[in-house]
Amino acid sequence: MSALAAAESLTFNEIKALLETTDGNLSVHARKLEEAEYVTCTKTFDGRRPRTEYRLTSVGRRELNRYLTHMEALIQATRDTLKR
Repeated sequence: MSALAAAESLTFNEIKALLETTDGNLSVHARKLEEAEYVTCTKTFDGRRPRTEYRLTSVGRRELNRYLTHMEALIQATRDTLKR
């Protein structure tokens, strides 16, 4: 999701290379993100080769921001605890 937030769109192979994951693992995760309506998937052909492209939706962007805000609060709480 963070990779998609930094780009307008990414292909399946671009995401796979970034995450250094397998086709199967990425497919399962991408499908779950689609079901949650966090990403959209567009399947086309580049000549005879299939091309799958993903984009972050407005819901996905909002939920990623919510997650990051939550993680920042946890990090700050941990730092505050360590200062004691």
